[in-house]
Amino acid sequence: MSSSESSGRPERWWCAGRRLGDRGFVTAEAAVVLPTLVLFTMALVWMLLAASAQIQCVDAARAGARAVARQDPEGVAVAAARQAAPRGATVSVRRDGDLVRVEVAADSPGPTALGIGLRLRSEAVALAEETVEVGA
Repeated sequence: MSSSESSGRPERWWCAGRRLGDRGFVTAEAAVVLPTLVLFTMALVWMLLAASAQIQCVDAARAGARAVARQDPEGVAVAAARQAAPRGATVSVRRDGDLVRVEVAADSPGPTALGIGLRLRSEAVALAEETVEVGA
C-alpha cells in the first residue's frame, strides 16, 4: 500500500514539475461562477430600474393631484401626470366628495417576456381648493 492510499488523499500526478491532477478546475469554477455573477448583476440593475419607475409613479400621481386640486382642467392634470410618469403609464382621475384622487399605474421596465414584470402603482389624494374657505 502506498502512502497516498493510506492517507485517504488521491494521488497527484507530476509531469515536468507540474501537478496534472488539478488541471481544468479553474475553468470549471469560472463556468459556474461567471453566469451566476452576471445574473445577480442583472437582477440588481432590474431592481434599481423598478425602484426608479416606482418613484416616477409617485411623483406623477402627486403632480396630477396637485393640478386637479388647483382647478386645472382634467386634461391638463392628466398631461402633467403623464409627463412625470414612466413611459406607457396609465393615469386615472376621480373625485370623492371634496377629495381628488389620481392613480398612476405602469409596468416595470425589464424582462416582461419572462413573466417577471411587476405592475407599479401609486395614488395621490388632495383636497380640492374650491372647498377650502378663505379667511377661516
